[in-house]
Amino acid sequence: MCGIVGYVGDGNALEVLTTGLSGLEYRGYDSAGVALGNGRLAVYKRAGELAELEDTLEDVDADGVRVGIGHTRWSTHGPPTDANAHPHTDAAGRVAVVHNGIIENYAALREELSAAGVAFESDTDTEVVPHLIARNLERGMAPERAFRAAIGRLEGSYAIAATVAGSEVVHAARKESPLVIGLGEGATYLASDVPAFIEFTDRVIYLEDDQFARLDAGGAVVADADGAVLDPPVDTIEWDPEDAGKSGYDHYMLKEINEQPSALRDCLRGRIDGLEGSVHLEELAGLEPSGPIQLVACGTSYHAALFAAGMFRRRGIHADAFIASEYHADRLPVDADTLVVGVTQSGETADTMRALREANRAGARTLAVTNVVGSSAARECDRTLYIRAGPEIGVAATKTFASQQLALALVVAELTGSSHGLVDELRDVPDAVQTVLDTSRASEVADAYVDADAYFFIGRGYQYPVALEGALKMKEITYRHAEGFAAGELKHGPLALVTEETPVFALVTGEGELARKTVGNVKEVEARGAPVVAVSDGRTEVDRYADELLSVPEIGEIGAAVAANVQLQLVSYWVANSLGRSIDRPRNLAKSVTVE
Repeated sequence: MCGIVGYVGDGNALEVLTTGLSGLEYRGYDSAGVALGNGRLAVYKRAGELAELEDTLEDVDADGVRVGIGHTRWSTHGPPTDANAHPHTDAAGRVAVVHNGIIENYAALREELSAAGVAFESDTDTEVVPHLIARNLERGMAPERAFRAAIGRLEGSYAIAATVAGSEVVHAARKESPLVIGLGEGATYLASDVPAFIEFTDRVIYLEDDQFARLDAGGAVVADADGAVLDPPVDTIEWDPEDAGKSGYDHYMLKEINEQPSALRDCLRGRIDGLEGSVHLEELAGLEPSGPIQLVACGTSYHAALFAAGMFRRRGIHADAFIASEYHADRLPVDADTLVVGVTQSGETADTMRALREANRAGARTLAVTNVVGSSAARECDRTLYIRAGPEIGVAATKTFASQQLALALVVAELTGSSHGLVDELRDVPDAVQTVLDTSRASEVADAYVDADAYFFIGRGYQYPVALEGALKMKEITYRHAEGFAAGELKHGPLALVTEETPVFALVTGEGELARKTVGNVKEVEARGAPVVAVSDGRTEVDRYADELLSVPEIGEIGAAVAANVQLQLVSYWVANSLGRSIDRPRNLAKSVTVE
């Protein structure tokens, strides 16, 4: 939700912090700030995007500053103002703190501190933390002990970093919110996510829940809640720093849309055997479902979960997709025979993690389908399958959705033993997506309907989740009203909304009964004067009733759903571009939702 960065080393702390914040802006961008330590603490923070803070820092002399922490915010407690921006300090300016998460007992702590004479300057839950640390320092505790004692008072979820004036040390703690340490030469880094420091080091330690870290220029000491020093594994990040850049594109989103063919090839690499026509997922070896399959996810990942549930059911497996915030294991039949699959791009999504933890407590087997190595989902589930999409910086998910679709198709094939005929189709999907990218008329369609009152998306079968995803993309980055429907539901209410100013995007692929029925739904909206944009492989007569056509190659049902979604991504992108929207950082949204 928010982005944290920290640094201790022999370089220029301010340069490292601002670079890190730039790499984390996708996590929050309504305010930003830094605290620099050089004998005393200097705090600079501003409401607005990172550029506002950078303007403030232009005249700051940071030579010799070797330690600091920074933050980019997505507001929860209090609006985006200078006062509510992080870092927060105690009254004397001796302690600075940055925080991601929610402190659930902050009201009681604030009342206690206020009664002791503490004056608060912000509306945030975070501000109680530096005051707690400062009071512990006043009682004679050393900084590390003071930090630990303060964290011990907190309830809720948090990733917290703090620094104390006069020390070149950053203290950190994590509970249900991500923190990763970077190990460099003569420098140690801290961040919510790897893009913050990937250009400086590729050696990382992922903190786990209830762990503490003490960072100095020589490295990091990680300990558990009782203070016992641990020996955590050091992982090596495999991306090139260029992977997290724009590579000449105007927006990360457009770059990531165009990266989908290579991301899909990476997803499939080593997992399918074209000669045998088989799928091999070592990660799932021996996992044989004996009961129902429950998929839990949020947002875009939920649409991928719906897609997978349909594939399971088609193969005779009882499977359901749940919006994670609505999943409660104690109200469902969940036991040792149940397989719960958490679909989460970041592996940190708060609602999905809560659902997975409930499933674990109920005795179910759990599988994480995620993009982030070392994430909470990957560590806490029994099994993990990585989608291998690479870094995705744009807030609106694109290549991660396509990679989830393919990864989940592999899961279905592996768990049901039904890879026959599927392997050739999956192998052709990257080329089909490339064809869409090379030939798409999406920019022309966007120009034609940029002034529409609303946008509707309809589909059946595997195309229904794609219709939902197409509407979500349109909402996220254009701020225009958009809805996705099962095509057969149009006449049960939504048809009342259809007018000459509401284009309907109809996903019609294949030539079976579902496609033919969707053509009938197209006729319904055409009869009411609505413009129709058909996303079609040309195997039905839908072209006759459409005002515009977005083509996808002839491929199987699963591949057609992946390719159709790419056309809708492009339409949303070009509408948003014409409207001058903030495409990579849409208002009110953040990439990784780590609070419930």
